[in-house]
Amino acid sequence: MSQPSPAIADNHRYAKCIEVSKRIRWDTDRDVVRGRSFDFTRSFLPEGLSKVTQLAFLNADEKRFFSQVQGRTYANMFALVERFIGAKVLEISRGHWLGDQVALEALVRLTDEELKHQEMFRRLESMMATGMPTGYRFLPQPNEVAGAVLAASTWAVLALTCDIELFSQAHYRSSIEPETRIDPLWKDVFLFHWKEESQHAILDEMEWKQENEKLDDARRDRAVDDLIGLVGAVDGLCRMQAEADTTYFISRANRSYDSAQKQAIGSTMLAAYRWQYITSGVQDERFLGILGPMLNATQVARIQAALAPIVGSNMN
Repeated sequence: MSQPSPAIADNHRYAKCIEVSKRIRWDTDRDVVRGRSFDFTRSFLPEGLSKVTQLAFLNADEKRFFSQVQGRTYANMFALVERFIGAKVLEISRGHWLGDQVALEALVRLTDEELKHQEMFRRLESMMATGMPTGYRFLPQPNEVAGAVLAASTWAVLALTCDIELFSQAHYRSSIEPETRIDPLWKDVFLFHWKEESQHAILDEMEWKQENEKLDDARRDRAVDDLIGLVGAVDGLCRMQAEADTTYFISRANRSYDSAQKQAIGSTMLAAYRWQYITSGVQDERFLGILGPMLNATQVARIQAALAPIVGSNMN
């Protein structure tokens, strides 16, 4: 039996994403929050992501607060990236306006869901602020970051987007879903987020592959430079927020830490953020399986060299 053409196969995948989107559609109030508040006697971000087990000198209360600080930033980071993801998907949907209306509907649904996620995360920030000590600051500005990201080539932005969607899936499956001790509301937020992001990752992959087919070798080479630049920018955000969260954590602790302990808290915070937002994505097998066939050996080597200072210094 002959195989369907790539266009027909993609059409079926777009249609499947629409079908799943309709079936799992959820509402923030009705399905996620359900009148609940956060339980601040529980942790938020699981240990597998927060890396708090590296800080043996912290007591149980301090470890819980460490996870809550990171869990708050984790939610804010997703609100941040969904700003530029929604804008880029809305932009590339133009290619389907007078063409495949199934693909157009799938991308419009993705954009609508990303807007819903942003609104949910903004609400959660307000809810978390009521139960945590004052002084927390999320420093990256969503519109400024989105503007900088969207200045890069579409190929690079879609590569970063696909990477984010895939590592969000991996985080949920490997660390959040199995954890029974974290706050149930915080866990449910990422359960429902995962349900819709699963379809987004499929759409991102298809659009990225289609964009890759449009590029000649020279344009793809420049796009690789853009991707390397975006990864460097993400690392800059990790550094900035890790420093802010370290300062906040130490200032709101119920005891003093010596200089070595303060250094350990800061280095662990940064290593955790690099793992969450960079390393876990670039080491994801599905992501590598998509990216690898697009690149030549020289381009692969350039990306590996750019990642080496981040991945090599990170903890697993």
